[in-house]
Amino acid sequence: MVAVQTPLAYIAQRWTPSPRTVRRAALSAVVMSVVIIVTGGAVRLTGSGLGCDTWPKCTDDSLFATPEQGIHGAIEFGNRMLTYVLSAAVGWAIIAARSTKPWRRGLTRLGWAQFWVVMSNAVLGGITVWAGLNPWTVAGHFLAANALLTVATVTWLRAGEGDGAPRPRVPRPVRKLSWVLLVSSGLLIAVGTTVTGSGKHAGDSSEVPRMPFDWVDAAHVHAALAWLVCALAVAMWLVLRVVDAPDDTRARARDLLIVLLAQGAIGYVQFFTDVPEVLVGAHMLGSSLMWIAVLRLALSLRERPLETSATPARPDTELAPV
Repeated sequence: MVAVQTPLAYIAQRWTPSPRTVRRAALSAVVMSVVIIVTGGAVRLTGSGLGCDTWPKCTDDSLFATPEQGIHGAIEFGNRMLTYVLSAAVGWAIIAARSTKPWRRGLTRLGWAQFWVVMSNAVLGGITVWAGLNPWTVAGHFLAANALLTVATVTWLRAGEGDGAPRPRVPRPVRKLSWVLLVSSGLLIAVGTTVTGSGKHAGDSSEVPRMPFDWVDAAHVHAALAWLVCALAVAMWLVLRVVDAPDDTRARARDLLIVLLAQGAIGYVQFFTDVPEVLVGAHMLGSSLMWIAVLRLALSLRERPLETSATPARPDTELAPV
């Protein structure tokens, strides 16, 4: 009996991507993860959260946005369509990882993890619409998008490494500091959802429920956490210089400081200018870039050297005989 190949195994048998292609495929998922976060914010900031008032259809009678729904329907439906572009990017990352020689199972699993997060968040997005933009489900939808960004970023960074056991590049106390920085940054992002959930830009012009606390108080807590993250980032930058860490690690610490400086400036300006939509959108983009910078710094504190493959990668255009 001849075993039936899966489509991925069939492609992998006939195509070997170059390491650069694998990294680019993984990077495309990172880029689309950021895009879906920012455009999701645009849906809320334009009051288009209920532009399509049901899910998975846009209306009870139509899968697509209708002229009667106007610009809000078009914006919400357009964001839903971007999910397919995101899925295509994740799919490309999975195919590229599966087709490497030798097969990198860990990298492939990370790709599939992205797929399941995308599917789960699509369902959560539908629940958010059904719940009339309940702020808690909106917050969950945003955090799930950041979970996708986390896995996509780790996949991208792992694509440029080997699969051996990680080796530390800095002393253990420095690595522990990086974990404190990582957890604090994640908490900063989570608390940011309470500022959104209790403040302006509820996502629709209709009466949308808000979280039961004052948004100014939430903003102050968020700002305090931001200062903590900044202090930890400065400490990390200084410590890395003291321990003579590798140049690329110190560069990533510097990049994080630059992102935090810009993000903090945007945050304070938007707070004192009555939270204009454009600055809120820029702040959401900055949040994604900050999280990527934190992950890049944390993963640069250890290394997984590339192993010499027994099967050299063929050019992307080369096909094996059928």
